[in-house]
Amino acid sequence: MQRKFALLSATTLTAAALTAALAPPPASAAPAQPQQRVQAQGQVQAQGQVQARVPAQPKPAQRAAADTATERRQVMTYWTERRMEAAKPLDAPRPKAGLTADTPEQGSSWTAPPTRGRSGAGVDLQAARSGGEAWTGGGAVARTTGRIFFTTQGRNASCSGTAVTSANKSVVLTAGHCVKMNGAFHTNWVFVPGYAAGNRPFGTWPATRLLTTQQWNASEDINFDVAAAVVAPLEGKTLVDAVGGQGVAFNQQRRRQMYAFGYPAAAPYDGSKLVYCSGRAFDDFLASNDLGLTCDMTGGSSGGPWMLNFNESTGLGTQNSVNSFKYNFAPNWMFGPYFGNEAQAVYQAAQSTNAL
Repeated sequence: MQRKFALLSATTLTAAALTAALAPPPASAAPAQPQQRVQAQGQVQAQGQVQARVPAQPKPAQRAAADTATERRQVMTYWTERRMEAAKPLDAPRPKAGLTADTPEQGSSWTAPPTRGRSGAGVDLQAARSGGEAWTGGGAVARTTGRIFFTTQGRNASCSGTAVTSANKSVVLTAGHCVKMNGAFHTNWVFVPGYAAGNRPFGTWPATRLLTTQQWNASEDINFDVAAAVVAPLEGKTLVDAVGGQGVAFNQQRRRQMYAFGYPAAAPYDGSKLVYCSGRAFDDFLASNDLGLTCDMTGGSSGGPWMLNFNESTGLGTQNSVNSFKYNFAPNWMFGPYFGNEAQAVYQAAQSTNAL
């Protein structure tokens, strides 16, 4: 029997009752978390630097976006407040045979710390759980996370993404289906950090280049639903200079405490506010190699960050996955891809790209 699932940029089907056998593993079953080295500022000590050499990795698929000044002006003019408010999450494609045949390649653990951390606060790992509530804590996450808008197959749609520490200070991480879907890269692609009820406090940032994994590019394999965008400077400032950047980590231990953020736009949400979930991740034991989290965010939250070592006081953390998909019979579970070598290759290529 074929199991169906829906990408988070699409409206999830009506929930069916789940059996006790489908409950996620209890927190007590998760392995102990590794000890983390912590700086005095409360940031995770980098296990690798942003520009450090890494082993050879598979090259990601890339496509130029608005890479001329004229194109960027056209894209920014296109996205009026009315068009943004009317943008809808995507319709989910049908699962494909062999979609999850491959497994992300795991290499050496690698971490880059967040940018613009505040001093005087330690890493504050919260035990609290949230299935999907409005984020009212402010801090860096309210600036670095934002809505993504684009045109796909003739209509306007939305996703979520986040600004991350990077060599070019211009990288947004998101889901693969938020840059390419049904065989075509999206157009009119922009990132709006700190979006709030139509307000764009930090401006609108058009992408100059879109990148995703070879596996997502070739067959839209859900295990590799990862992407990045490189955005052009705005008014002489890079994205990270303007809003800061979350840390990013690859090849980490699974089943850890995580926070997920996004802008769900399908009912009962409307895309107007930043929403979060938190809890201990579990392994998908059904049809993918993804991480799972109890979370009721809906379409439009796709591409929003999953973060380790999140500090509620500063709003800083280390991104380690993205909102990707839900099974139609389990709407309270969200799944995100494991950040292995393929995801790291996307990030490395993005941060090495000239933003103009």
